[in-house]
Amino acid sequence: MSHHGTSERPGHGPAPDPAPTALIVAAGRGLGHAMAEEFLKKGWHVIGTVRPGTSRTKLHDLAETAGGRVEIETLDINEPAQIAALRDRLAGRTLEMLFVNAGVTTADEHIRIGDVTTEEFTSVMVTNALSPMRVIESLQDLVPATGIIGVMSSGQGSIGNNETGLREVYRGSKAALNMFMRSFAARQPRSSRTMLAMAPGWIRTDLGGPDAPFSIQDSIPDLVNVILSQQGTPGLQFLDRFGRTVPW
Repeated sequence: MSHHGTSERPGHGPAPDPAPTALIVAAGRGLGHAMAEEFLKKGWHVIGTVRPGTSRTKLHDLAETAGGRVEIETLDINEPAQIAALRDRLAGRTLEMLFVNAGVTTADEHIRIGDVTTEEFTSVMVTNALSPMRVIESLQDLVPATGIIGVMSSGQGSIGNNETGLREVYRGSKAALNMFMRSFAARQPRSSRTMLAMAPGWIRTDLGGPDAPFSIQDSIPDLVNVILSQQGTPGLQFLDRFGRTVPW
């Protein structure tokens, strides 16, 4: 259904307010693209980011069929100047949801913490923990009191649930992300905004690999439904795609 925010409908007065807007950081492929597609289906306007220099992505395909409801922005989240530039470009906009999906892992995903190089450790921690928080700190003032601020965490970021080890650097980066979100939320104890760290499950993506038990289609519609079901619930929660609380 097309949406014209200013049209008059006979006998009904003005059309409803324009669609709510979601900014999904890292939406070119995988989980981010699937989230963009799902929010679009639910009538939202989507701004999705891709890395600079990226050739055509699934997000570009989605934008072609979305009737102007998908905007594509470029952002390397590891470049603070690019975060600031995006904030300037979005000045005056309202983001009913700000969601950061970016994430990487080590070349050898099972490398032990004592064996990883400093360079690779730093790369994973900056991309998975520091840069998402820089995005949130920079853009949070565009999210209204009724809005949602979320990050793509991981069940592997749960300290309480870690009984198998493995993926040590990735786990550590997601635990750090969760901790920084806790600090962010603690700084604003009276905020009415919904804050979410989401654990989507082990999914077959470039990051999750071919052995993961779940497809994007198994996970993301559920994940988006949980996110939307929490809108209006203040404070921070760590949830899986079924809406269950994950132990920190």
